[in-house]
Amino acid sequence: MVARLDHITVVAPNLEAGAAYVESALGVLPGPGRTHPGMGTHNLLLALGSDVYLEVISIDPGSSPPRRPRWFGLDGISQGSAAGLAAWVASTVDIAAAAVPELGEIETMRREQHTWRMTLRADGSLPLDGAAPLLIQRSGSIHPAAALPPAGLLLRRLRIRHPAPSRVVALFARMGLASQPSVTVTEGPECSLVAEIQTPFGPRELGKA
Repeated sequence: MVARLDHITVVAPNLEAGAAYVESALGVLPGPGRTHPGMGTHNLLLALGSDVYLEVISIDPGSSPPRRPRWFGLDGISQGSAAGLAAWVASTVDIAAAAVPELGEIETMRREQHTWRMTLRADGSLPLDGAAPLLIQRSGSIHPAAALPPAGLLLRRLRIRHPAPSRVVALFARMGLASQPSVTVTEGPECSLVAEIQTPFGPRELGKA
């Protein structure tokens, strides 16, 4: 396997709206996150196990506008938009081997002393409307989820619906993402993501608001 599910991403008009949506769906508030100066965004984080986490991301109003379109399609999110699960990220130790043209170009990202490589589309849009993941290759060996406080949450499965599921599955195979039991793909009228998460209050789902 060249790549594996790393984290899921809730896109929100602002962090307050994203946190409120996550708390409503899962009964748990996400904790502090980080800023991304090169993208003009910031996030909140929530552990979903020892090697998977949830990210809530939005435009950072205190950051300077980036020189390129923001990732996760955030430039198309208005303040009146609803928060919801819109994307996911897969990690790899060999991004050059796992990346495919549909994911965009491999770029080096920086924040303080940290660097990582990531696939990004030139217009900031999500590959296959969010059905396909962004790829990330970190420079460190410790996964971010391991550094987050336990929240009693566990990601059981990510369900992906797409009008052309065979196209999605074929893309996963080219990336080395085939045969992941935690990720399923079925046919639907439009792209949508739903995460099945075990919580202290029983099984819950996270998807569109």
